[in-house]
Amino acid sequence: MYSSKKNVLLLASMLEAYSIRKVVLCPGSRNAPLIQTFSQNPFFRCYTVVDERSAGFFALGLAQEIQQPVAVCCTSGTALLNLGPAVAEAYYQQVPLLVISADRPQSWIGQMDGQTLPQPGVFNSLVKQSIQLLEPDSEEDEWYCKRMIHDAIFQLMNRLPGPSHINIPLSEPLFDFSVTELPKNKPILRNPVDYSLNNSALLEEWNLSTKKMILIGQLPPFNGLEKSLESIAEKFDCVILAEHTANIRSSKVIYNFDAIIYQLLNEEIACFSPDLLITLGGHVVSKRIKKFLRSCKPASHWYVSEEPKIVDLFQSITAQLEMDPLSFVEEINKKCSSNTSKHTYQSRWLSQSKHVLPPTTTVYSDLWVMGKLLAALPCNAALQLGNSSVVRNAQLYPLDASVSVYCNRGTSGIEGSVSTAVGFASIHKGLTFLIVGDLSFFYDVNALWNRHIKSNLRILLINNGGGEIFHLLPGLNQAVSLDQYVSCRHSTRAEKWAQSMGFDYLSAQNEEEFINNLDSFFSVEASNPVLFEVITTMEVNAEAFKSYYHKLKTI
Repeated sequence: MYSSKKNVLLLASMLEAYSIRKVVLCPGSRNAPLIQTFSQNPFFRCYTVVDERSAGFFALGLAQEIQQPVAVCCTSGTALLNLGPAVAEAYYQQVPLLVISADRPQSWIGQMDGQTLPQPGVFNSLVKQSIQLLEPDSEEDEWYCKRMIHDAIFQLMNRLPGPSHINIPLSEPLFDFSVTELPKNKPILRNPVDYSLNNSALLEEWNLSTKKMILIGQLPPFNGLEKSLESIAEKFDCVILAEHTANIRSSKVIYNFDAIIYQLLNEEIACFSPDLLITLGGHVVSKRIKKFLRSCKPASHWYVSEEPKIVDLFQSITAQLEMDPLSFVEEINKKCSSNTSKHTYQSRWLSQSKHVLPPTTTVYSDLWVMGKLLAALPCNAALQLGNSSVVRNAQLYPLDASVSVYCNRGTSGIEGSVSTAVGFASIHKGLTFLIVGDLSFFYDVNALWNRHIKSNLRILLINNGGGEIFHLLPGLNQAVSLDQYVSCRHSTRAEKWAQSMGFDYLSAQNEEEFINNLDSFFSVEASNPVLFEVITTMEVNAEAFKSYYHKLKTI
């Protein structure tokens, strides 16, 4: 039995029409008509998460795994505001997250009634579309609601996906659940965009350029780019740079470019800088590549994106190409002349890459742990990376080509990494690994309070007693406020939290304990999720990090 509210019935039927099946429900009374309708319809797969902030990231993790829209539904008031961090991440990571918020009638907003605030448009520019439904009293009202829902879902699933917000006012009485069927609705069909690169001036610019560079930011796994990029690398004198978050694995791609740039001599920089830069995908982690390309501005910079918005990250943009990355590289392969001369520029980068090796430290530290863990990951593992030191340290090591990498780099916040991994793992068929730092873990520890956690989740918690990355920043590392107020040193341990939530708990404080626990951590036979807490010290970690970069200067 469903709610008798017409706007609720319309919304549910439209989500079904557009095949938006997965809905994360946060408890509440104002959204009870929505909860009843979604949960009692066999089409929908519903999840329950009490903490709205965690619920938003849980839904984000679901959407990362299925690469399709996921809805999250909350009650009125501050519950909606708690979804803000996940909405921002979804916007910049281009994830189709649909926020559905129940609300009081407009007449009661601002009248000191309980659990109210102005909800329409609350996310401002961080959503693709924000709509306010009516409580329909006529056929025209129903038509209006359907038109608005169509628009919100269309924007959600547009060429470049992102979040949409549907706010739905619900008057009392709320708990009439007497309707037996949803209304029938059909989706509005859309025609795929045909992308082609027909600008002769750009094609000529490609052919004439002698130092071409393609820099690839964050992309979802299975993006289909590898073969086309390898073809470009073979046919043209072109350097291809990517981070693990780009999910492109090829011997033609250079992953250690951050370390390469660090160890370049001043007189070598001009030889390594491009004259034509092409950027694909989302955010890039490396601050060093940003500084390098801003200081050595290329003569031309093409930004490739399906969104008609200028993004001039390197202060040098000359062309905005409204294309998806795969169409672009296929068009280059098809329409540009192959370069038969020696690949001098590409060879220079590849040669340097071979000389820049991963850290080989034998000292028990964050770097040592990261290297051992990544080398031992099983084939086809799903790897979720926390932000800050974790994602940067992971980039220093090679990854097996079969590993899929996810990270909340849209806004690079630390607050939702655990919740995202929990959501992802809840529907992923294989093992899901999360590597996360201590501040990020404890910030999001409520993620463990979740009934949908499965035994396939493996969390490696690197606990160095605070925000270690701040101790590596020149100037800040000398501040008297550093320990207490910035890096927030602590002696907190995760054991009791993990065990109270049904996790198997492992811990290590040295090399031997770490190695001895690896088999248990990687075991597919575990009947519970596993949390492996690795205790390191900031001072040793900092020395290991500095030692590695010091050696780079001596190559």
